[in-house]
Amino acid sequence: MKYRISGLRAEQFTHLFGRSDSYLGSYGAVRQIVVSYPGYPDRISLCDIPAGENALLINHIYQPADTPYRGSHAIYIWEGCTEQGIYINKLPEVMKGRILSLRAYDEKHFLRKADICEGQSAEHLMEIFFADPQISYIQIHNAKQGCYACLGMFARRNPRSG
Repeated sequence: MKYRISGLRAEQFTHLFGRSDSYLGSYGAVRQIVVSYPGYPDRISLCDIPAGENALLINHIYQPADTPYRGSHAIYIWEGCTEQGIYINKLPEVMKGRILSLRAYDEKHFLRKADICEGQSAEHLMEIFFADPQISYIQIHNAKQGCYACLGMFARRNPRSG
């Protein structure tokens, strides 16, 4: 199975980098110093943010489609990180030690399949989901905190960036 996992594009967040707490607050964002590693997964690079670095906790619309599945949740962004994590045919390390929720959507952005698994089993579950021709993409969430993690695309489909 050929697939691509991608982090979010940094451009939508760079206006927050290095700004005052009041500026962040006007966007519903909060700056936090990372106190433990691992524990703060960056949604741009798809890596855990190192201890001592700044993380921005923000609300992110992870499912923008105008369907009943539209959704948003809190995510961490590594302040200053602009390199989007792109993983071809492999799962990012940040996901392997977490319990994940995989949500498979069709082209109309309707949820068709969902399940949870240990990170090490995510590729197997993705393979099962992508075997269904009506599945267009999979969103991966951290199950315990419920936070959006990244987008997975099957190679035969038109790739969308996260």
